[in-house]
Amino acid sequence: MPEPSTSHDPLHPPVPPISSRAEPRFASAARKGALADAFQEQGQDYDRLRPGYPDDVIDAILEQVPSGPDGGAARAIDLGAGTGKLSWALAGRGLDVTAVDTSAAMLETALRRVPSAPDGEHSASTDGAPATGPPTHAATVAGAPTHAAPTHTPSTAEAPTHAAPVVGAPTHAAPTHTPSTAEAPTLTTHLAPAESTGLPADSAELITVAQAWHWFDAQAASAEVTRLLAPGGVLALVWNMLDVTIPWVHRLSRIMHAGDIHREDFLPTVGAELELTGRAVHRWEDPMPTQDVIDLARTRSYVITASEDRRAKVLANLDWYLHEHLGHAPGSLLGVPYRTDRFLYRVTMGGAFAPDVPS
Repeated sequence: MPEPSTSHDPLHPPVPPISSRAEPRFASAARKGALADAFQEQGQDYDRLRPGYPDDVIDAILEQVPSGPDGGAARAIDLGAGTGKLSWALAGRGLDVTAVDTSAAMLETALRRVPSAPDGEHSASTDGAPATGPPTHAATVAGAPTHAAPTHTPSTAEAPTHAAPVVGAPTHAAPTHTPSTAEAPTLTTHLAPAESTGLPADSAELITVAQAWHWFDAQAASAEVTRLLAPGGVLALVWNMLDVTIPWVHRLSRIMHAGDIHREDFLPTVGAELELTGRAVHRWEDPMPTQDVIDLARTRSYVITASEDRRAKVLANLDWYLHEHLGHAPGSLLGVPYRTDRFLYRVTMGGAFAPDVPS
């Protein structure tokens, strides 16, 4: 971690200390709900401005995922899927993916990501869910989506720190997922909360949550994950975050009010039925025009819910910081440093859906 600057150079004002918070805090449950709801209509901006996930992050997750029924494609449920950035990346690897979210606008954007569909249209069909249940739609890709992976070439600074293996759980001897190329990738969307999806039990070898676990009720979501995971299945929690170990990025995050910055020793809160089996940090850069970096603030819950005056002030401060203080030419390409934190879990022996273990 960089030490806070004590410089009195007016061109380089002091950088405030990095937050000591272990994870985002909310003044109340109502405030948390209001901030979470702020994303409901942000599908297009979120999809355009938020980065995808590096290939090596997805590779590391899939290495731990068993094959699906009868050795077929692994089934994945992406909770809090948003615009489907991770969902489509998994579908492009041959998984059978269901994207779950509470925002119809976000899921509509996810379906628009189908390359073969004209802008604003999608090929969808109901999957037979009861009329009283959450709407579910499916889209088929003609070939792997070109937008599923980040546009950058990531460099990895892998630093895995593994917890003790789950006693009696498979030590990854089960067949790992092998992508199938026989059929075009498909994506099913399902409108429901992560804590109560209504999806069948034992229906996924992989459950992913990207940028969203902190919005869930951790205990209720953990119980639902335990119910949904098939024996030997994996839960992957993933966060893309600005790399605030770099001083200029740290200040950028403060001006932008990026609240999803974690401490180095951060561990997500999960239920006792889930046990950590692996964690790692991947560092990389996302090249963005400076105006997009400014607009990135528009996808932050603080800015979305702010008054017009406060929102304008944040955007003006970002304009000053990038173009005057740091000296980047307007519209020039800027490599924005990110880190992706990933955490892998399996159901413990005490979980209702723990895998059978020979005596």
